[in-house]
Amino acid sequence: MTLLFILLVVVMVLAGAPLFAVIMAAAMTGFHAAEIDLSVVAIELYRIVDTPLLVALPLFTFSGYVLSAARTSQRLVDLVQALVGGMPAGLALVGFVACALFTALTGASGVTIVAIGALLLPALMSQGYGEKFSLGLVTSSGSLGLLIFPSVPLILYGVIAQQMDVGVPFAIVDLFKAGILPVLLMLSLLIAYTLWKYRGGGLQRQPFSMVELKRALWAARYELPLPLVVLGGVFSGLFAISEAAAVTAVYVTIAEVLLYRDVPLKALPQLIIDSMVMVGGILLILGVALGFTNYLIDVQIPQQLFDFMQGYVESPLMFLLLLNVLLLVLGAILDIFAAIVIMVPLLLPVAVGYGINPVHLGIIFLANMQIGYFTPPIGMNLFIASYRFRKSMVELYSACGPYFLVLLVAVLLITYVPWLSMVFVQ
Repeated sequence: MTLLFILLVVVMVLAGAPLFAVIMAAAMTGFHAAEIDLSVVAIELYRIVDTPLLVALPLFTFSGYVLSAARTSQRLVDLVQALVGGMPAGLALVGFVACALFTALTGASGVTIVAIGALLLPALMSQGYGEKFSLGLVTSSGSLGLLIFPSVPLILYGVIAQQMDVGVPFAIVDLFKAGILPVLLMLSLLIAYTLWKYRGGGLQRQPFSMVELKRALWAARYELPLPLVVLGGVFSGLFAISEAAAVTAVYVTIAEVLLYRDVPLKALPQLIIDSMVMVGGILLILGVALGFTNYLIDVQIPQQLFDFMQGYVESPLMFLLLLNVLLLVLGAILDIFAAIVIMVPLLLPVAVGYGINPVHLGIIFLANMQIGYFTPPIGMNLFIASYRFRKSMVELYSACGPYFLVLLVAVLLITYVPWLSMVFVQ
């Protein structure tokens, strides 16, 4: 049966079949071999509709598309630069923070490289930062926001983990709380690396200007309340995640279409179509993946995998090390949504067997995935940056190397110091 699975997957992949078709075929083949009615796959697809939390995915995704189409990236960079641009290595700090926030808002690391990278790269070089350093910054920082609310991948991980009902129960908001310190750790290490690299000076500094700060605050006056309202509502318990998504979608539409008028009203239908096509693909993959997950559980594949692992890996610390290696490789070759829906059902029961909290696993998973975005040889952000900035892949490999090492240190700390992820989780 295992050989049939492998043969089926290989043939369909080589034939160019879409991911959902590969997963569905594997699930149906497995259920048929186990003499289980194939309607179970359709039932899983329907069960997705009955998951209230999934309402958040299309709403947050639509909000991200609207923000990407507006001049939000310019206003965000201007505001962060007015606040911290006068500090040592201030413009680099602007880049790290602005990229992280923009990725969190839009849910797309590649969009951040295109939108903010185009603003930051010439600015960094004009203030004395080397081209190699600047290229590495805009390429690697595009994925920093995956652990920040309202990150769509983090919500998706939570949905899948909750559907499996394995380990300690948790709420989606716990994942967002768990991501706070890991993100601050990553930013701190990146800033420390920048200060060390340019410790000899040679950088221009933009003096703090209250006039510029007031101008930037006024320019962002309609967008600034959004994170305060949504984050305050979610963390205080006033909003559920789905309600926060609805508030975000309405607020963003009013701000960008009616108040800023960055997005013409006639452009909204196309933005809706584009965002819902993406969401539809995610939900279809998620539905068939949950059907496949049920098959794996029925035939006890996760338990067999755990038993096999225990025969060779007794220590949870060694398991976590192997997990990091696996996730770094997967992050470099798989889209993050595909990696989540395919790997979480396999890895979560095994990790719980080693005593790892599902919330901690989620932070480890996405922290590795964000490094995978720019891991040679085929990290997605490398290709996007190569196309956007007209640089060779070899140049980008070299530029991103130091950032990879810095963030790898952060990932190891996040992995082996659970307190960083769990301190705010009740």
